[in-house]
Amino acid sequence: MTNNNASRRPSDRSSSTSPAATAYEPQITLRSPAELADALPYMLGFHPSDSLVMVAVHGEGGRFGGRLRVGIPTAPAEWEDTARQVADCLIRGGERRGAKPDGIVVYLCQEPRGEEGGRGVMTRLRPLAQRIRLACGALDVPVLEALCLSAGRFWSYVCPDERCCPAEGSPLAAVGTSVTAAAATFAGLQVRGSLDEIEGRLAPLRGPVAEEAERALDRAATALMPRILHGATREEVGAETITLAQALMRRMAQAPPAESGPQGDDWDDALLGDDEAASLILGLQDREVRDIAAEWMEGEEAAPALRLWRALARRCVGAYGEHAAAPLTLAGWVSWSTGDEPTARIALGLALRADAEYRFAQLLHHACNEGIDPEGLRQCLREERRRREPRRSRSSAATRPPGRRARTAPRRGPRRTAGSGQ
Repeated sequence: MTNNNASRRPSDRSSSTSPAATAYEPQITLRSPAELADALPYMLGFHPSDSLVMVAVHGEGGRFGGRLRVGIPTAPAEWEDTARQVADCLIRGGERRGAKPDGIVVYLCQEPRGEEGGRGVMTRLRPLAQRIRLACGALDVPVLEALCLSAGRFWSYVCPDERCCPAEGSPLAAVGTSVTAAAATFAGLQVRGSLDEIEGRLAPLRGPVAEEAERALDRAATALMPRILHGATREEVGAETITLAQALMRRMAQAPPAESGPQGDDWDDALLGDDEAASLILGLQDREVRDIAAEWMEGEEAAPALRLWRALARRCVGAYGEHAAAPLTLAGWVSWSTGDEPTARIALGLALRADAEYRFAQLLHHACNEGIDPEGLRQCLREERRRREPRRSRSSAATRPPGRRARTAPRRGPRRTAGSGQ
């Protein structure tokens, strides 16, 4: 399955089915295709773009369960294979957890190309919708509804009633104005912008600033290798990396941006020098240094850490694109730890796009999509921090010797074996 706009790994997120969980889950009733279309960003936490989304439905009351999102492959020749994969992922995954869906709701979200128009998108994607329906049916799960969302309108591939689903499509409700939006907001469900906006905040820099960032990475890699060859220990390099990261976090905490979003990102980028950012990016390629950095996932440390990891991910440009796996994974982990699961899944998906073999991202991506409580990992990290710093305050954290050599330069040869650098 290939696409250029989303993780190539389906994200299957299941809701808890325990009595304790269902007793406190917000309840929102959806009665029509229009309400299903309006509810999509609240189910995901963002507005999907160029996305195939599938939502599992359980029981007579139609309770929503697992949900899955992948990018829509640009080549129609890939659609049949994509349909089989997503159906298998959502339905077989539910079976393994003892909750096979009783039905599926499908969304195809894509904006028109050129002069195509929304109805043209709906027509072009109809074969993909049909392949998904056949793939789900082959696993004995019906597609209850399949919707195309494009150009501010929606179409149903299932409903034949022109009164509710006309051929020209129906307009989507303005953001935040519908009854569904009000109920979702009351239930505490948030929409954090569009998929493109969230990914854009983590994307590599472009233009002259990217060229300078790559030159700084070249300088840092060139300077690090002779140090190691002339006796600098991995303990020293690791300690310097942690000290630098803490100094940059303090700088960010003392200079919060006046605005959020891309304007705040520009502010954070200006706070970091190219050379210090490059040194930190290279230092984070060491697994144990990265694990120490993962401890800054809550309390007053979380916000500046997240800003720092996002800024470093944006500096992983050119030949150093794969180095983004470490800061992207840390950004995903802090987002998940602080309750922002939609952003966490996107960041972790981007980490796997940068390096599909990055084990830490694989584990976090799977756990987040499975709805596992991150508190278990937080407790492990807290205990490791206490063990390593029995007599030190957290503000003066020391590092233990990393167990492997950091990756210092862009990989230009064959791919390394699975599990290395993770």
